Amino acid sequence: MAHAQQGTHSLYFFLASGVWNFGLGMTWLVVPLYAHSQGLSNAEIGLLFAVPVLAQAPLNLLGGAYTDRIGGRRIMLGSCLVSVAAGLWFVGAQGFWMLLAGQLALVLSRAAFWPATWAMASELPGARGVHLGRLNAVTNLGQILGTSASGFLLAFTGYTATFLAFCVIGAASFLAGLAARHAPHKPAAAPRSLLATYRPLLGRPIILYAMVCAYLSALPFSLTLSFYPLFLAFFGHSEDVSGIILALRGIGSIGASLLAAHLVRTGPDTLWPVACGVAVAVAVALMPAINHAVPIGFWMLVLGAGSAAMTLYFQITISEASPPDLRGSALALGGLGWSISHMSTPLLLGFLADRIGLVNGFYVLGALALLTAIALGFMRNWAFAKP
Repeated sequence: MAHAQQGTHSLYFFLASGVWNFGLGMTWLVVPLYAHSQGLSNAEIGLLFAVPVLAQAPLNLLGGAYTDRIGGRRIMLGSCLVSVAAGLWFVGAQGFWMLLAGQLALVLSRAAFWPATWAMASELPGARGVHLGRLNAVTNLGQILGTSASGFLLAFTGYTATFLAFCVIGAASFLAGLAARHAPHKPAAAPRSLLATYRPLLGRPIILYAMVCAYLSALPFSLTLSFYPLFLAFFGHSEDVSGIILALRGIGSIGASLLAAHLVRTGPDTLWPVACGVAVAVAVALMPAINHAVPIGFWMLVLGAGSAAMTLYFQITISEASPPDLRGSALALGGLGWSISHMSTPLLLGFLADRIGLVNGFYVLGALALLTAIALGFMRNWAFAKP
């Protein structure tokens, strides 16, 4: 009976995550196109997605620390409510500053949701890698459906109806999360300061190494929620076609998440992070080389697979290197690599696009990602050295 009840609660947990990510996938297409329709320049759109991430870094750390203190479920439910409020705000948002405020709300929701659900999945009974792989697969499935649905909603109903649908999705994820009871490991005593636990974690090379892995794994997300919709529109693809192409990144991620869950190995000898980083870099650089849906879709699949495998690698690495009572904090700290990517990638690409063109900007970004992947190969032994 207890086993069946635990399985039901796990089902609601995965359902809440999938529904919430459905809403997130909707925003990746509709928000940048909405900003573009209001006449914002490439540089302004880059700022629109980069500036709120300045707040995401400290919010991530707070979310991780509070996950260890009050439990991931409460953090997850609060994130769902924030997403509903953000959707309502976007319905009436006009101009750069109102759009920026909406983006800040979305960033707050993301900063709270992901560290909380990562920690919850790592504490489920059974193989940690399998649960994290399933969570990542459900995450990407939700994003696929959300991105695809938003393309059709946008094409046939317009921006207002799409943002209202996003609000409904946020409310549904909240209801599913209410049914997902969860009893995380609790520390014997609360730390004197909420963020005091981060000091010893920051001094560990393996945490810094995982942050670089997280940066590369987040690069496709950063592009999907900022400039990939504009890139597809620049190449003349309609909203519904763009939604399908962007969804292919999630399809690649689902397959890689389920497969890599049984294959990913941590430690200094594995070449997982280097291979995944190279795949991401090559896909970023070559995607704009040919303006045709088939090669663009292929590179989107590669991008999703490389990103998902890298994400699972850094999640398992941090989970294995941290005690249960600090796992939420450690995952949030590693997840700062995501914040760095979400801040720097739109800002850099927006700057490059206004000066050398959008396509050439992707070439430069791919080259920088390749150099980062190569650097991981030299960081491995340092990261896993015994203290």
